[in-house]
Amino acid sequence: MSFLAEREQLATRLGFILVSAGCAVGLGNVWRFPYITGRYGGAIFVLFYVIFLMVMGLPIMVCEYSMGRASRRNLAGAMLTLEPAGTKWHIYGYVGVLGNLILMMFYTTVSGWGMAYIYYSAAGRLSGLTPQEVGAFFNSFISNVPEVTIWMALTVVLGFMVCSIGLQAGVERASKVLMSGLFLLLIVLIVRSVTLPGAEKGLAFYLKPDFSKLNWEAVYAAMSQAFFSLSLGIGSMTIFGSYLSKDRALMGESIYVIFFGALSALMSGLV
Repeated sequence: MSFLAEREQLATRLGFILVSAGCAVGLGNVWRFPYITGRYGGAIFVLFYVIFLMVMGLPIMVCEYSMGRASRRNLAGAMLTLEPAGTKWHIYGYVGVLGNLILMMFYTTVSGWGMAYIYYSAAGRLSGLTPQEVGAFFNSFISNVPEVTIWMALTVVLGFMVCSIGLQAGVERASKVLMSGLFLLLIVLIVRSVTLPGAEKGLAFYLKPDFSKLNWEAVYAAMSQAFFSLSLGIGSMTIFGSYLSKDRALMGESIYVIFFGALSALMSGLV
């Protein structure tokens, strides 16, 4: 009980929303959503995506938040604490923790790529290269195992440093800065993208509904994208819910997080 009483909480509502949105907003929104939208009919795919966000994503997010807040623990601890007597839900909790560890192997590697690209761009290594030359540079970079490992290790160290500072001073503050920077960057890139020659064709491809591509595969893709882009089902939102105070409405917090996730996806499509 003393552990639960001393557990740190996020300082502000905005901090909680941005921390949760920071987990939800990732490759699923920035990378996967734009191309899959174009592949499955543009605006008609977006419509089904939004429907699945509200019909399936919202209730599942509320459930994950409620589990975290009720138990004040991570997914494994929540399952162990809340499971009915005689049931084995805690086994899924351990599987979820293992899944998160495997997922972090992927994200820390890709984040290392991102930091490497920032460095090489600032050093001028990518300036003046054709798309083919950039592709060759990338293939050469990822085949250099020692270098990729160093950038991945740097990502892990930075993550540990932020977490070691604390929930409010570290994670919450970093999320506010990084999420604000992300949306500012997206706005700048959108302005640049829509003012390029031929941008109207790209906008039509992205936003004009193409009903000929509407099939069950497109509907399934919209449903899976809704789960992927909100990081649902792996316990991430359970962890954030464990830091949520009792005076916050779970439905309201979930709607805000889903809004920011969907907004980032739509903005990335414009880019």
